[in-house]
Amino acid sequence: MKKLLNIPILAIAIFSILNACNVTKNTSATEIPLPDTFRYATTSDTASVAAVNWKAFFTDSRLLALIDTAIIRNYDMQVALKNMEAAQLTLKQLKNAYLPDVRLQVMASSNRPSDNSLNGLSASQFLGTTHVEDFTAAVGLSWEADIWGKIKNQKAAALAAFLQTGEARKAIQTNIVANLAKGYFNLQMLDEQLRIAKNNILLNDSTLRIIRLQYNAGEVTLAGVQQAEAQQMAAQQLVPLLEQQIAIRENALSILSGKLPGSIQRSPLPASASFAGALTAGVPATLLGRRPDVKSQELALAIANARTGIARANMYPSLSITASGGLNAFKASNWFNLPASLFGTVAGGLTQPLFLKKQLRTQYELALIERENTVIRFRGTVLTAVGEVSDALVQLEKLKEQELIAANRTQTLQKAIQNATLLFANGKASYLEVITAQANVLQSELDLVAVKTAHLTAGVELYRSLGGGWN
Repeated sequence: MKKLLNIPILAIAIFSILNACNVTKNTSATEIPLPDTFRYATTSDTASVAAVNWKAFFTDSRLLALIDTAIIRNYDMQVALKNMEAAQLTLKQLKNAYLPDVRLQVMASSNRPSDNSLNGLSASQFLGTTHVEDFTAAVGLSWEADIWGKIKNQKAAALAAFLQTGEARKAIQTNIVANLAKGYFNLQMLDEQLRIAKNNILLNDSTLRIIRLQYNAGEVTLAGVQQAEAQQMAAQQLVPLLEQQIAIRENALSILSGKLPGSIQRSPLPASASFAGALTAGVPATLLGRRPDVKSQELALAIANARTGIARANMYPSLSITASGGLNAFKASNWFNLPASLFGTVAGGLTQPLFLKKQLRTQYELALIERENTVIRFRGTVLTAVGEVSDALVQLEKLKEQELIAANRTQTLQKAIQNATLLFANGKASYLEVITAQANVLQSELDLVAVKTAHLTAGVELYRSLGGGWN
């Protein structure tokens, strides 16, 4: 009867152990609703411009040389590579986690017990000495069976952490490529605006000369001369301001390239976007496999899954096997006396945490919460990525319209200033019309260059937001 009662108890115990082997269920973060297309996408092309290598995406040879230098010399990139090396060392170490821990121990001790103690009386009576000596040279071995997948999860976490450092490097490179390109285009814009300001100063010189002649002839008042001079000084003030901004931008690009502040070799601002191929966005699903920050969050979920498994496994019994063997003697002269000094022990045991159960349960519940937070962060990262692409697409579309309007406005004002100057020279227009036309054309030309540059940087932002620049 007693044997029959033990059978169901044993069956329940075996079932519990087998059921506990699946200590954790991994959570997938890829189950997130994505739109079929990006908002403001003008084409249905499934190919993404992010698949284009950055060396093929940009066409300016000087910009390509600047980016190539930055990828090698940028300090953030160098730190990212060192982080990859450190994570790789950790991964290599955990690859040997299944192997037993083997240690060599060599020990010699001498103990003088009290003459009135049991050890002292025994040593004096049987050994004829007041000292008890012990000499040991042994090899110890300990091994824990990975019943609950603790080591497996540790390796999974280390692998995900290593891959995460790779995604961090990609993210840094993507930002370097994008920031360098944007800074380079802004530098070209400042050069063009400086040229416009200097040309406007020359135009103001001609107008001011005519107004002064008319003032000497009594045809205009002193106020007309002063207003013309003020208009010229407004253009002159732009020159040192733009030169200051150029120097600061050059310093920033130099530092980003890992070099001391200095001049940057650059080409003139192109008349149109200098990108290879069409700026197509593809489908939103490609973001999951291309954007480094999205991949990094996905790997963070893999780490959270593994840590949850480790926390769960810590609540179950651990099976450990230990063994040791070597030489042992109480006299140094007999230490290496073989085989009399040989000894060996083997032991195995199960260890089940009892009083730490509440603490381990709390750690497991905290791991579950952290895993849920990781899923939320992943979904937030994907949502942000989709939003950034949509922002870049609408910028490209609307800036193209703005550029066309700004170009037409500039052409109209350039014709207006020619007409106003001609009429003023023939006495059929006032100096105020000429000054106003000059101020308008200066601002219009500066705005046109700024819109062109914004159009270029919007193309770079689309490339970056889609995950381009690291390949």
